[in-house]
Amino acid sequence: MPDLGPRVLDLFSCSGGAGWGYHLAGYAVDGCDIADRPRYPFAYHRGDALEYLAHLIATGAIERYTLVHASPPCQAGCALTVGTNQSQGWGGTHEDLVAPTRALLDRAGLPYVIEQPNGKARIRKDLALCGEMFRLGVLRHRNFELGRWATAQPAHPRHRGYVRGHRHGVRRDGPYVAAYGKGGGKATIPEMQAAMGITWTDVHEELTEAIPPAYTKWIGTAFLTARQEVFA
Repeated sequence: MPDLGPRVLDLFSCSGGAGWGYHLAGYAVDGCDIADRPRYPFAYHRGDALEYLAHLIATGAIERYTLVHASPPCQAGCALTVGTNQSQGWGGTHEDLVAPTRALLDRAGLPYVIEQPNGKARIRKDLALCGEMFRLGVLRHRNFELGRWATAQPAHPRHRGYVRGHRHGVRRDGPYVAAYGKGGGKATIPEMQAAMGITWTDVHEELTEAIPPAYTKWIGTAFLTARQEVFA
Protein backbone atom coordinates (compact mmCIF):
# COMPACT_ATOMS: atom_id res chain seq x y z
CA MET A 1 0.00 0.00 0.00
CA PRO A 2 1.21 3.54 -0.70
CA ASP A 3 2.53 5.66 2.15
CA LEU A 4 -0.31 8.07 2.92
CA GLY A 5 1.44 9.86 5.78
CA PRO A 6 2.94 13.35 5.52
CA ARG A 7 6.14 13.63 3.48
CA VAL A 8 8.55 16.56 3.47
CA LEU A 9 11.12 17.51 0.82
CA ASP A 10 14.19 18.84 2.64
CA LEU A 11 16.10 21.09 0.20
CA PHE A 12 19.64 22.32 0.91
CA SER A 13 19.48 19.65 3.57
CA CYS A 14 23.06 19.66 4.83
CA SER A 15 23.44 16.87 7.41
CA GLY A 16 19.76 16.64 8.33
CA GLY A 17 19.07 18.80 11.37
CA ALA A 18 15.81 20.04 9.82
CA GLY A 19 14.94 16.63 8.40
CA TRP A 20 15.32 14.91 11.75
CA GLY A 21 12.88 17.32 13.36
CA TYR A 22 10.25 16.58 10.71
CA HIS A 23 10.91 12.88 11.24
CA LEU A 24 10.19 13.32 14.95
CA ALA A 25 6.94 15.07 13.99
CA GLY A 26 5.85 12.02 11.98
CA TYR A 27 6.96 12.85 8.43
CA ALA A 28 8.75 10.73 5.88
CA VAL A 29 11.76 12.77 4.76
CA ASP A 30 13.63 13.09 1.45
CA GLY A 31 16.74 15.29 1.37
CA CYS A 32 18.67 17.06 -1.37
CA ASP A 33 22.02 18.84 -1.14
CA ILE A 34 24.77 19.60 -3.61
CA ALA A 35 27.44 18.11 -1.35
CA ASP A 36 28.02 14.49 -0.46
CA ARG A 37 26.26 13.89 2.86
CA PRO A 38 26.86 10.23 3.77
CA ARG A 39 25.57 10.81 7.31
CA TYR A 40 22.20 12.18 6.18
CA PRO A 41 19.78 9.84 7.96
CA PHE A 42 17.02 9.65 5.31
CA ALA A 43 16.53 9.12 1.58
CA TYR A 44 18.93 11.47 -0.19
CA HIS A 45 19.49 12.96 -3.64
CA ARG A 46 22.86 14.55 -4.28
CA GLY A 47 22.56 17.44 -6.70
CA ASP A 48 21.63 21.08 -7.18
CA ALA A 49 18.54 21.65 -5.03
CA LEU A 50 16.89 24.10 -7.42
CA GLU A 51 17.48 21.90 -10.45
CA TYR A 52 16.06 18.96 -8.53
CA LEU A 53 13.00 20.94 -7.44
CA ALA A 54 12.42 22.10 -11.04
CA HIS A 55 12.65 18.47 -12.18
CA LEU A 56 10.12 17.34 -9.56
CA ILE A 57 7.73 20.09 -10.67
CA ALA A 58 8.12 19.29 -14.38
CA THR A 59 7.52 15.57 -13.89
CA GLY A 60 4.69 15.95 -11.38
CA ALA A 61 6.68 14.04 -8.76
CA ILE A 62 6.41 17.05 -6.46
CA GLU A 63 2.83 15.99 -5.77
CA ARG A 64 3.97 13.19 -3.48
CA TYR A 65 5.06 15.78 -0.91
CA THR A 66 2.95 17.42 1.75
CA LEU A 67 5.39 20.21 2.59
CA VAL A 68 8.70 21.58 1.27
CA HIS A 69 11.41 22.87 3.60
CA ALA A 70 14.29 24.89 2.13
CA SER A 71 17.40 26.36 3.76
CA PRO A 72 19.02 28.13 0.79
CA PRO A 73 22.44 29.73 1.25
CA CYS A 74 22.37 33.47 1.75
CA GLN A 75 25.74 34.24 3.31
CA ALA A 76 25.49 37.89 2.33
CA GLY A 77 22.54 38.24 4.70
CA CYS A 78 23.81 36.16 7.59
CA ALA A 79 24.43 38.12 10.78
CA LEU A 80 27.82 36.44 11.21
CA THR A 81 29.05 37.68 7.82
CA VAL A 82 27.29 41.02 7.37
CA GLY A 83 29.45 42.80 9.97
CA THR A 84 32.65 41.18 8.75
CA ASN A 85 31.91 42.07 5.14
CA GLN A 86 31.22 45.70 6.03
CA SER A 87 34.33 46.03 8.20
CA GLN A 88 36.52 44.64 5.43
CA GLY A 89 34.89 46.63 2.65
CA TRP A 90 33.41 43.50 1.15
CA GLY A 91 29.86 42.77 0.08
CA GLY A 92 27.90 41.40 -2.82
CA THR A 93 30.26 38.46 -3.27
CA HIS A 94 28.20 35.74 -1.58
CA GLU A 95 25.58 33.65 -3.32
CA ASP A 96 21.98 34.42 -2.47
CA LEU A 97 19.57 31.70 -3.54
CA VAL A 98 16.57 32.81 -1.48
CA ALA A 99 14.70 34.60 -4.29
CA PRO A 100 15.04 31.83 -6.90
CA THR A 101 14.11 29.25 -4.27
CA ARG A 102 10.93 31.15 -3.43
CA ALA A 103 10.04 31.52 -7.12
CA LEU A 104 10.26 27.76 -7.66
CA LEU A 105 8.36 27.00 -4.47
CA ASP A 106 5.57 29.27 -5.67
CA ARG A 107 5.51 27.29 -8.93
CA ALA A 108 5.37 24.04 -7.01
CA GLY A 109 2.10 25.11 -5.40
CA LEU A 110 2.76 23.35 -2.11
CA PRO A 111 2.95 24.75 1.42
CA TYR A 112 6.57 25.54 2.22
CA VAL A 113 9.04 26.76 4.82
CA ILE A 114 12.12 28.87 4.00
CA GLU A 115 14.67 29.02 6.83
CA GLN A 116 17.35 31.66 7.30
CA PRO A 117 19.64 32.86 10.11
CA ASN A 118 19.05 36.20 11.74
CA GLY A 119 20.44 38.94 9.54
CA LYS A 120 19.47 40.74 6.35
CA ALA A 121 18.19 37.82 4.30
CA ARG A 122 15.11 38.96 2.40
CA ILE A 123 12.45 36.65 3.73
CA ARG A 124 9.24 37.34 5.59
CA LYS A 125 9.85 36.67 9.24
CA ASP A 126 6.59 34.81 9.76
CA LEU A 127 8.14 32.78 12.54
CA ALA A 128 11.24 33.21 14.71
CA LEU A 129 12.57 30.40 16.86
CA CYS A 130 15.28 30.29 19.52
CA GLY A 131 16.92 27.46 21.40
CA GLU A 132 15.66 28.79 24.71
CA MET A 133 12.10 28.09 23.56
CA PHE A 134 13.06 24.41 23.76
CA ARG A 135 15.51 24.66 26.70
CA LEU A 136 18.45 23.80 24.45
CA GLY A 137 22.11 24.51 25.06
CA VAL A 138 22.31 26.89 22.07
CA LEU A 139 20.43 30.07 21.21
CA ARG A 140 20.72 29.76 17.41
CA HIS A 141 17.98 32.22 16.41
CA ARG A 142 16.38 31.37 13.07
CA ASN A 143 13.69 33.03 10.96
CA PHE A 144 11.15 31.20 8.82
CA GLU A 145 8.98 32.31 5.94
CA LEU A 146 5.81 30.24 5.70
CA GLY A 147 4.21 29.86 2.28
CA ARG A 148 0.55 28.86 1.85
CA TRP A 149 0.03 28.30 5.55
CA ALA A 150 0.40 30.13 8.85
CA THR A 151 0.79 29.53 12.55
CA ALA A 152 1.05 31.70 15.65
CA GLN A 153 4.42 32.93 16.86
CA PRO A 154 5.36 31.26 20.17
CA ALA A 155 6.53 33.39 23.06
CA HIS A 156 10.26 34.09 23.17
CA PRO A 157 11.37 33.47 26.76
CA ARG A 158 14.08 35.51 28.40
CA HIS A 159 17.54 34.06 27.90
CA ARG A 160 19.00 32.45 31.02
CA GLY A 161 22.41 34.04 30.59
CA TYR A 162 25.32 34.47 28.20
CA VAL A 163 26.76 32.32 25.47
CA ARG A 164 29.97 30.85 26.84
CA GLY A 165 33.22 32.09 25.33
CA HIS A 166 35.29 35.13 24.38
CA ARG A 167 33.67 38.11 22.70
CA HIS A 168 35.11 41.60 22.27
CA GLY A 169 37.97 40.70 24.58
CA VAL A 170 35.71 39.52 27.40
CA ARG A 171 35.26 35.93 28.48
CA ARG A 172 31.89 34.94 29.86
CA ASP A 173 30.39 31.75 31.18
CA GLY A 174 26.79 30.85 30.53
CA PRO A 175 24.26 28.09 29.86
CA TYR A 176 24.69 28.19 26.07
CA VAL A 177 27.58 27.14 23.85
CA ALA A 178 28.77 28.85 20.67
CA ALA A 179 28.12 26.26 17.96
CA TYR A 180 30.16 28.01 15.27
CA GLY A 181 33.82 28.59 14.53
CA LYS A 182 36.76 27.33 16.54
CA GLY A 183 38.79 28.70 19.44
CA GLY A 184 37.79 31.40 21.89
CA GLY A 185 35.74 29.04 24.00
CA LYS A 186 33.66 27.76 21.07
CA ALA A 187 31.85 24.48 21.59
CA THR A 188 33.54 21.15 21.04
CA ILE A 189 31.90 18.61 18.74
CA PRO A 190 30.39 16.62 21.66
CA GLU A 191 29.10 19.87 23.19
CA MET A 192 27.43 20.89 19.93
CA GLN A 193 25.86 17.47 19.55
CA ALA A 194 24.45 17.56 23.08
CA ALA A 195 23.31 21.18 22.86
CA MET A 196 21.35 20.69 19.63
CA GLY A 197 20.19 17.09 19.96
CA ILE A 198 22.18 15.88 16.93
CA THR A 199 23.89 12.52 17.27
CA TRP A 200 24.25 11.11 13.74
CA THR A 201 27.08 13.39 12.56
CA ASP A 202 30.35 14.43 14.18
CA VAL A 203 31.50 16.61 11.29
CA HIS A 204 32.29 20.10 12.61
CA GLU A 205 31.14 21.96 9.49
CA GLU A 206 27.83 20.09 9.42
CA LEU A 207 27.15 20.81 13.08
CA THR A 208 27.93 24.51 12.76
CA GLU A 209 25.43 24.80 9.90
CA ALA A 210 22.67 22.64 11.38
CA ILE A 211 19.47 23.86 12.94
CA PRO A 212 18.29 21.99 16.04
CA PRO A 213 15.70 19.32 15.19
CA ALA A 214 13.45 20.72 17.94
CA TYR A 215 12.69 23.67 15.63
CA THR A 216 11.32 21.64 12.76
CA LYS A 217 9.60 19.17 15.03
CA TRP A 218 7.64 22.17 16.32
CA ILE A 219 7.07 23.53 12.79
CA GLY A 220 6.02 20.15 11.39
CA THR A 221 3.54 19.64 14.21
CA ALA A 222 2.19 23.17 13.81
CA PHE A 223 1.69 22.60 10.07
CA LEU A 224 -0.26 19.38 10.60
CA THR A 225 -2.41 21.12 13.22
CA ALA A 226 -3.09 24.03 10.84
CA ARG A 227 -3.99 21.63 8.03
CA GLN A 228 -6.41 19.72 10.26
CA GLU A 229 -8.10 22.96 11.25
CA VAL A 230 -8.60 23.92 7.58
CA PHE A 231 -10.32 20.63 6.78
CA ALA A 232 -12.22 20.32 10.06
